[in-house]
Amino acid sequence: MLLVGNGRVITQDNEKPYLENGCIAMKDNMIIEVGNTDELKTKYKDYEFIDAKDKVIMPGLINTHHHIYSAFARGLILNNPPAKDLIDILKNVWWKIDKKLNLEDVKYSAYTTLIDCIKNGVTTVFDHHASPMSAGRSLFTIADAATHLGIRGVYAYEVSDRDGEKILNEGIQENVNFIKDSIKRNDDMVKGMFGMHASFTLSDESLKKCVDSMKGLEAGYHIHAAEGIEDLNHCLKNNGKRVIERLYDVGILGNKTIAAHCVHINKREIKILKETNTNVVNNPESNMGNAVGCAPVIEMIKNKVVVGLGTDGYTSDMFESMKVENIIHKHNLCDSNIGFVETNKMIFENNRNIAAKYFNKPLGILKEGAYADLIIVDYNPLTPMNEQNFNGHIMFGISGRCVDTTIVNGKVIMENRKIVTLDENEIFKKSREVSERLWKNIN
Repeated sequence: MLLVGNGRVITQDNEKPYLENGCIAMKDNMIIEVGNTDELKTKYKDYEFIDAKDKVIMPGLINTHHHIYSAFARGLILNNPPAKDLIDILKNVWWKIDKKLNLEDVKYSAYTTLIDCIKNGVTTVFDHHASPMSAGRSLFTIADAATHLGIRGVYAYEVSDRDGEKILNEGIQENVNFIKDSIKRNDDMVKGMFGMHASFTLSDESLKKCVDSMKGLEAGYHIHAAEGIEDLNHCLKNNGKRVIERLYDVGILGNKTIAAHCVHINKREIKILKETNTNVVNNPESNMGNAVGCAPVIEMIKNKVVVGLGTDGYTSDMFESMKVENIIHKHNLCDSNIGFVETNKMIFENNRNIAAKYFNKPLGILKEGAYADLIIVDYNPLTPMNEQNFNGHIMFGISGRCVDTTIVNGKVIMENRKIVTLDENEIFKKSREVSERLWKNIN
């Protein structure tokens, strides 16, 4: 039983969007009331009280497309020729790394990335994993680290043809085994999806094998879609259709599916995404870093496609990504009037709606009946803050490093920027040792 109060509460609930001296009452893993601090302290006298000290209390963030396996690329020096396109980047960096990952690497990639998420205020992660030479038990390894830390997540293994049929089948089996196990857990902390890399790395036969393996399972697919122009060109050349059209034809699109990126799509494909209720996740920093282009996010949102915000492994700071999301569309369309409203919808409404397709209770909102996932942010506004302008304060005043306390499922997992569920220093020390061995194997 826990109270978090004496703070400026941003609920992301339209019925009660902002409280100047607000408080959240939590019992077990649920929010039972949102109200005035003094009133709730009087009503719930026996509850432990965490004093936010005029800081901001807001819902924990949801990252709908991350890559834990990319963690050990940080600082890695590879003597590659300059990349000409996305395929070069994949071959020279990511496919070199993922082929060398063993389960210990996966374990410490998971611990360190998820710690980074927690410290940046992310309480739910949709991860898209790859370790082709250690596919078996890889999702279970990630979930074990997440459970130890106390963070919520949805995990998928990205199946592809690039390492042969045996590895393809191992990836398919890992997805199926993990989805079945997550259903048995029924704890709403660990969920499974069926991951696939991309259209251009999967044959028709392989796509059919993936779809067939999902029969009877209530889970969606998680796949990169039209991220680079190469994916589109490959699909046109080999299948005579565009990427979203191909995914539709094989039965991959739908209400519980995430199509990440969708940079190179047209109006016909946007219509298909809308009609199938498929979720799209945009990753602005990654798209800029890989020079693949700017997705037609504004057009998709106008056409009522659910477009969420992710990071694609580029960062774990969703506050940083929302700032970039806001400006990339202004820059790309040469229109200063767009981006702000759409970005807030993506991160605070659409990510919540995507998560709602996997979890039994609401996430990303502070209201009675929602899961108790919230953060305290050390932000002292230099201008008035109220229910009309709080999103402007979030956009232009708050970064991930402002997060002071992170609570997931009613449990404090970071307080005063210190992870309380494990020894962070020991984890990072071991991670440096493990990653150094990995680097030697790559070079």
